[in-house]
Amino acid sequence: MKLSTKLTLFVTLSKLAIVVFFILTLPYLVDIISATYTDNLLRQKRGKVLDVVAREGIESYLDGQPSYGSYTLLKDEYIALAPVETDLQLDTIETDERVLEGDTLSYRLLSHTFKTREGTFLLEIGRETATISQYNRPLQRFALIVLLSLIFVTLIIDLFFTHYLIKPLGEIIKEKLVNQQFPFAKNQAPIKTSTSDFRYLDSSLMLLMEQINEAFEKEREFTANASHELMTPISILQNKIENLMEHTEVSDLIQQRLSEMLRTLSRLKKIVNSLLLISRIENEQFAKADNVNIRALLGEVMEEISHRLEEQEIAFEMNFRHQFSFNNANHDLLFQLFYNLINNAIRYNKKSGSILIKDDYSKGVYSVYIKDTGIGIPEEELPFVFNRFKKANLSQAGGYGLGLSIVKSIANYHRIKLDVTSKVNEGTTFSVIFP
Repeated sequence: MKLSTKLTLFVTLSKLAIVVFFILTLPYLVDIISATYTDNLLRQKRGKVLDVVAREGIESYLDGQPSYGSYTLLKDEYIALAPVETDLQLDTIETDERVLEGDTLSYRLLSHTFKTREGTFLLEIGRETATISQYNRPLQRFALIVLLSLIFVTLIIDLFFTHYLIKPLGEIIKEKLVNQQFPFAKNQAPIKTSTSDFRYLDSSLMLLMEQINEAFEKEREFTANASHELMTPISILQNKIENLMEHTEVSDLIQQRLSEMLRTLSRLKKIVNSLLLISRIENEQFAKADNVNIRALLGEVMEEISHRLEEQEIAFEMNFRHQFSFNNANHDLLFQLFYNLINNAIRYNKKSGSILIKDDYSKGVYSVYIKDTGIGIPEEELPFVFNRFKKANLSQAGGYGLGLSIVKSIANYHRIKLDVTSKVNEGTTFSVIFP
């Protein structure tokens, strides 16, 4: 999963968790807020009553009566003043019931005692609980709407900022990794970003790519130089051995030994020529200006190699259902690619075995499959069949040599993908997948 997707999911789920938590706790929060607001309101009214008593005296309420009581028309609020014992001290706010004109009602009730010249009085100020809670649901709806609006706005801002923040990382992956072909392009421009971590990652990748390019260039240069330097002494040695073999005084035993030396030199010469070919391919010394019909090309390969099928008594079948032409290619290199693959299918096949070559075109991708019934390749050696430095060890047939390394170089040069599947003693299938 991409980093941007993970961040988006995290931001969205965290906002959703906040909404769920708020919805669950909102009724309790509203109740607490309403109770706190009501208590503060009762205290404010108590302060006003005490101020009036302090300025005008308790008689301003009693008006000659022993106590005072008053309530609103709907009985949702009431106030009462009554004398009490001098040692009674109250200053509380609680929920309690009161009877007004035969109606028992529940009130949020403030009780407070205070002393005057006339004695100690109890002040009660009540607010009906039903009146307090009647605004709870509208308040909850309003709070929920406000919360959802804020969550939506902050979610959009967070997603936009997250996208903006990690956009340089996506550009680094796209420019430095996904769209890169080996060897890497030189003098690549750094990604513009104000994030120091991304700048460090980008510069580190560019430095690493430069180092890989340098190492690859040195390898190619060494391969080319070493191959050229080896050809001269090999040719000289081959000529000298051939001259020795022409002398009549050379015995049959020596002739046999010289013949073995020539075969060894011939194999060495093929290896050097293969290394030179790989070097030339990797240095892009071949033109890619041909339009190659793959079906016709395989026909040419089979004309060249068909005699080997008869020698090995191998059954051959070519099943092509599509006409596919590969543009901007090198005909000779593609010929070499399929020649090497089919030659290996013959070389490592069983006596009276078979080879099937077929094509497929699906989802805009054209592929050619070369399937044999040969000795197969052990699973642990499959990753190394194209590696010129670590070869799969086919003891029954002497190994692959550099044939598949040449195939891999040609494929890379044409941006062709190669795949191989195999089972020991059952056979091998090479897939050539065109871009």
